[in-house]
Amino acid sequence: MADAHENITDRIRQSIKTFPTGPGLYFMKGSGDKVLYIGKAKNLRSRAASYFQPGGEITPAASLLPSKTAGARGPKIVEMLNKVETVDYLETETEVDAVLKEARLIKDIRPLYNTDLVDDKTFPYLEITTGEDFPGIYITRKPRPKGSRLFGPFAGAKDLRLVMVELQKIFRFRTCALDIKEDDSKRRFFRPCILYSIKQCSAPCADKIDKSDYRKSVNDFIKFLRSKRSTVLRDLRKRMAKAAAAFEYEKAAMLRDRIRLIDRLDRRGIPEEDVQPEVFAADPTEALAQLRELLQSTEPVRIIEGIDVANIAGAEAVGSLVKFIDGRPFKSGYRRFRIKTVTGIDDYAMIAEVVKRRYKYALRGEELWPDLVLIDGGRGHLNAAEAALREMKTGRLVKIAAIAKREEEIYLQGISRPVKLPAHCQALKLLQYVRDEAHRFAQHYHHILRTKKMLDEKL
Repeated sequence: MADAHENITDRIRQSIKTFPTGPGLYFMKGSGDKVLYIGKAKNLRSRAASYFQPGGEITPAASLLPSKTAGARGPKIVEMLNKVETVDYLETETEVDAVLKEARLIKDIRPLYNTDLVDDKTFPYLEITTGEDFPGIYITRKPRPKGSRLFGPFAGAKDLRLVMVELQKIFRFRTCALDIKEDDSKRRFFRPCILYSIKQCSAPCADKIDKSDYRKSVNDFIKFLRSKRSTVLRDLRKRMAKAAAAFEYEKAAMLRDRIRLIDRLDRRGIPEEDVQPEVFAADPTEALAQLRELLQSTEPVRIIEGIDVANIAGAEAVGSLVKFIDGRPFKSGYRRFRIKTVTGIDDYAMIAEVVKRRYKYALRGEELWPDLVLIDGGRGHLNAAEAALREMKTGRLVKIAAIAKREEEIYLQGISRPVKLPAHCQALKLLQYVRDEAHRFAQHYHHILRTKKMLDEKL
């Protein structure tokens, strides 16, 4: 038994030597390639290797760890490492990408030994309400459905709050929730808050600044967020050096901290790439009522299952299935499929395989049928799913729909033309949420398999 563990440990150590030295995620996997733990690292090779350092006496009960370090790591880590058979990685461009992807993957896969990041907490955004006469700038985890511009998600809420205080001193934007209209003549009688007195806000609420000047300040702030911020940072560094030369060390330290905070504005993702669908979720009650009407269903729509596939040039093809109950994700119902019967690029055949493999259990009466099957794709994808269910001879009419990206058009059974819903429609938001969850779940599994293939090729 001990010899077997030693062989596994030696093989893992050899594989880790091929890991890159940049940032990314590492995956501790047990039998059947089951992910036991996901972690992030600045240096993948060094971090992964730290779990399997040789030295000390290795006991059969903790054979993957030196006995002197087993206590330091804790019993749960020892227990996990005794189950580890392989270690894989996913390289990222930056440490921030690793932070955001780690949180997303842990929420999706829910590994047994990850205790953090499994809740529904999301990363914050910086929201600028550009649709208002005098835009406000806020830190939020629940952005408005329209009329605002988003930056983020940001990896650290604490740093973001601190840097916002400093930036407000420079750009003097408002952070209040007041509804300020340019044509409100009563503004000139309004008494501004203390932020105006300490020169942290230009007080549009009290007519202390006109609309064009205030918008110019907000636009300058947007440009600052989009740029490399070199001008502001250069000025701060000069002031810091001057203060240090004059032995004003407290002032120099304050400027140093301000520079560090502004540098941390880069610790953010991109709204379109680092999607957090739960942030933009629809109101479940209203969405399901609208969806029932859209589908012309005689019964309430409660269970929705979303299906997607992912591959690159037909290689490492995977499928995903996500389940929503009463408009909310049911993570225990998520499934992943490694495509087995399709070679080459054939998304339709892959969709058909996933449908057959998933609903054979419902056909046997071992699982419930969903009220709606949602396919990520267009008319062809919908037809492929319908044909697969007909071939299975289910004996029941299962509602199927498909939603295409970009145009966000919805394809329904028996209707030749796609349906275009308003952007603010709650039913559309729910369908987009299901689609995006299925897409991301498929893509993450695909990345893991691609990484494993690359690792195998190197070995």
